Amino acid sequence: MGLNLQEIPRVKTITKEDFLNHYFRPQKPVVIEHFIDQWPAYKKWNLEYIKALSGDITVPLYDDRPVDYKDAFNEPHATMRLADYIDLLKSAPTKYRIFLWNAFKELPQLLQDFTFPDFGLRLMKGIPMLFFGGRDSYTFMHYDIDLANIFHFHFEGKKKIILYDQEQNRFLYKIPHALITREDIDFNNPDFEKWPLLKRAKGYVAELNHGEVLYIPEGYWHYMRYITPGFSMSLRAIARNPKNLSKAFYNILIMRQYDNLMRRIKGQKWIDWKNEQAVIRARKRK
Repeated sequence: MGLNLQEIPRVKTITKEDFLNHYFRPQKPVVIEHFIDQWPAYKKWNLEYIKALSGDITVPLYDDRPVDYKDAFNEPHATMRLADYIDLLKSAPTKYRIFLWNAFKELPQLLQDFTFPDFGLRLMKGIPMLFFGGRDSYTFMHYDIDLANIFHFHFEGKKKIILYDQEQNRFLYKIPHALITREDIDFNNPDFEKWPLLKRAKGYVAELNHGEVLYIPEGYWHYMRYITPGFSMSLRAIARNPKNLSKAFYNILIMRQYDNLMRRIKGQKWIDWKNEQAVIRARKRK
């Protein structure tokens, strides 16, 4: 028995009205298969194209090591020339990923390859972000600090994505004062003897292919695993639900500051306490 997941609905393309009525307002995910076929990026964007543009750009890299108390928020684990990193992706599996990289500041010519789509939401056009990964690299299960609406456009190869809404928190072993679950949970092959509550969480799953768009509703947990080397672009719109918007302000203004303060005061003991509390609180919610 695996995780309790249903396939994310798929549509060939979609109108603004249908998107708002059937997915945004009820806050349900959807994969749109052919929404960007007319973009130059649909034909042009692959790893070799990005490499050809990269020059001597140095990029931040992340891997799957557990959170360390000395790490600042989203602090990279390494850096590398982008061209060398793409060569690495294509030659061998690697844990290194590019995460939340605003490539358009350094490669503004990429902006000519797409247009900001009209989904009926005001997209934050100043922060389109790129994400790269090698085969079997993955992100921990997490949700975004601003609980934004996310449109995730995938390029080259395949990518597996698992989603949960915030109603599943009590089954996911959420770390307190953080936006992640226990990092030692393997959502690709979960150990239900160690994490029995996972069986009760109801989620969604999809495999994204080149040119497909995934809508991730406000505050949804997401785990992403690269089946093959590839990259994605995320566009986002601020949370519309007042409850989610207030959570976003709390996360940014209070929770993150408090967590950073406790790391400085207690060091690794704070990280260890949070990991223990994730299990203790989950058991209390049974």
